[in-house]
Amino acid sequence: MLRSRSCRLMVLVFLTAAISRPAFAQGVQRFASLDDAMSAGAALSGRGAPAGLVWIEGGARYSYAVRGTTGSVIHGFDPARAKDTVLFTGDGLKFPGADKAFAYQSFQWARDFKHLVFQANFQPLYRRSGVSDYFVYSLADKSLKLAATGARTGELSPDGTMLGVERGGDMYVEDLATHTEKRLTSDATELAYNGHFDWVYEEEFGLPQAWNWSPDSRHIAFWQINESKEPVIQLSDYSGAHPDWDQIRIPQPGDSNPRARVAAVDVKSGKKVWLDPGESGEFYIPRIYWTSQRDTLAMITLDRAQQTMKLYFFDVNTGGKRLVMTETSKTWIDVYDFYAGIQDMMSFPEGSHEFFWISDRDGWQHVYRYDYSGKLINQVTHGAWSVTRMEGLDAKAQMMYYTSTEVSPLQRQLYSIKFDGTGARRLTTTEGTHAINMSPNAQYYLDSWSSVTKPKQVELWAVGGKQLSTLENNASVSEWIRTHAYSPTELLTFTTSDNVKIDFSVVKPVPFNPARKYPVIFAVYGGPGSQGVYNNFNASTQNQWLAQQGYIVVNVNNRGTNNYGSAFMKVVYKNLGHYESHDFAETAKYLATLPYVDPKRIGIMGTSYGGYSTVYAMEMYPDLFTAGVANSAVADWKLYDTIYTERYMGLLGDNKAGYTSSSAIENAGKLTGHLMVIHSMLDDNVHPQNTMQLLTAFTTAGKDVDLRIYPPGHHGAAYDLASFKLVTKNTLDYLAKYLQPSGGIP
Repeated sequence: MLRSRSCRLMVLVFLTAAISRPAFAQGVQRFASLDDAMSAGAALSGRGAPAGLVWIEGGARYSYAVRGTTGSVIHGFDPARAKDTVLFTGDGLKFPGADKAFAYQSFQWARDFKHLVFQANFQPLYRRSGVSDYFVYSLADKSLKLAATGARTGELSPDGTMLGVERGGDMYVEDLATHTEKRLTSDATELAYNGHFDWVYEEEFGLPQAWNWSPDSRHIAFWQINESKEPVIQLSDYSGAHPDWDQIRIPQPGDSNPRARVAAVDVKSGKKVWLDPGESGEFYIPRIYWTSQRDTLAMITLDRAQQTMKLYFFDVNTGGKRLVMTETSKTWIDVYDFYAGIQDMMSFPEGSHEFFWISDRDGWQHVYRYDYSGKLINQVTHGAWSVTRMEGLDAKAQMMYYTSTEVSPLQRQLYSIKFDGTGARRLTTTEGTHAINMSPNAQYYLDSWSSVTKPKQVELWAVGGKQLSTLENNASVSEWIRTHAYSPTELLTFTTSDNVKIDFSVVKPVPFNPARKYPVIFAVYGGPGSQGVYNNFNASTQNQWLAQQGYIVVNVNNRGTNNYGSAFMKVVYKNLGHYESHDFAETAKYLATLPYVDPKRIGIMGTSYGGYSTVYAMEMYPDLFTAGVANSAVADWKLYDTIYTERYMGLLGDNKAGYTSSSAIENAGKLTGHLMVIHSMLDDNVHPQNTMQLLTAFTTAGKDVDLRIYPPGHHGAAYDLASFKLVTKNTLDYLAKYLQPSGGIP
């Protein structure tokens, strides 16, 4: 999936060349240099929730990690008693049998909360996965033991007695008491394997682990993936006398997809049962869930067009199945939401024979409640607004907690509601965007929130409405703003020529003189299901740097983005690029009516889908966008992967005209502005084939564009700090060449 968030790619933040600027007012400092601006990133972002926070003991406490003298220290905090306890210290701890200080990437708790399992020595493979070693630590005797090596994934059984791992395409369990390993599968080959996904499943359905423990620790359900019919792509950074080539199987629209099937294995007997939904043709199995019904696994299937979703329940002992529900759509059906941080649109709460589903079937994302027969009990939430996340479920009290856009699509607020849809109550009261981390028992939650006027606040609350503590108020950020040049985000709205309301944000030059005319930079993403503009604190050093250079920086919640209703988001179906660029252009036209905007100096830049948005907008609206920089851009949707592309564009054979009209390659002859294209040669997400074919199309059309290639880089181009600085410098220098800012000085 094309990503705009920094956790998935190197976004162009920070700065251009080191240019000294004087303070514009006594006691208020501007960025003096590249190093000065980069160091301001931490000061402006402040601190968030405690690192590695995990609710333990059912929600009675949470654990978190801090840096000790020589290693990590894990604390446990009891909200009821406000008591903090050290649970683990890595100070002085060594890897077993070695003199090397112990270090880890992540950890998980055993259900008895007396043992920790650490993931260490991580070596990345795809963007979500890698190979690691797993170690078990006993809190009682403070011993650290190696449990598994070279595994992609490892997870403790719910009863805490076994460690399940996937290694080399097969499944294993390690008995932690006897330190004996049992192999559960033995049929893995290079192209057909168990317990991990191929590239496209992992990337587009958002899961790094292709197996799950049953709640009673008796079974493991796992996917088997066969990628033998997928085509191979090759990537190289061209180093050495004879370059090495990475080969990855990634299907493009019209290609054969991986074939997936699911089995459940009894970890004691080793008996394996295949769970066949009986679907015909090409289909996906994007999710499986263990239900509260003993030995019953739920499976979701999607047809290749992702317009028909079916939910099956399987008896894992016999393979018997029943169809529980079917849902169809004229566009697409989502099973998870990366941008809202929702791994699962369905939830099967423990101890209840009901399940919940977030669906846009009535035109807005709402929660629906079903029994295990597939009968709709009731729609839990209603209204012309979206539920963005289910935050917690209390089956005993029949209470649900969720965040939504009821106040505004630009805000996220927390609510509670009865399962039957009555008694809705707003729990968060401060204006802004609230990110909730709720305890499993739905008794406490951490609220990390900010607004355009307030830096991030981290608070601990009881669901009854009592604030227990403020973990972080980021007073240092407020002080930094008081003593430094800072331009806050302004949230604005206008109505397009085709009568659609559009929210957008503006960061103005600092200092700002309304009598001057300033250049504008659109910093965009715009992909379906995303959202770029929120009522939250602007901690972007890039935006502040650009404001100090004399730019107006703009972002847009264009059509195709989420949380304005399905009609707003799904109007882009089978026609990517059209409405996104239309709304960017409409925003540019609106800005051109403002007295302080120079309509002849409007630029646009973006990475990934934002790179595609940049090129396509410049082609479709050459009279509006003077210059642009496109990083890691899709050039033609026939060149991207099947699952993402076909979700939004439909099958290639059913939408040839749409694929043609949405192609930046097909529209290359329309470009008149100044464009720089950036790509790396190891980008497995947007293959460099996109940029190479786009360059050919521009050349054939007689259009000269600028090019920057960073061979070792991945998606986003940069591969280390030096390349990151250079990518950013080249981007902003290029825009400055044609937009000619004047440094923000009146």
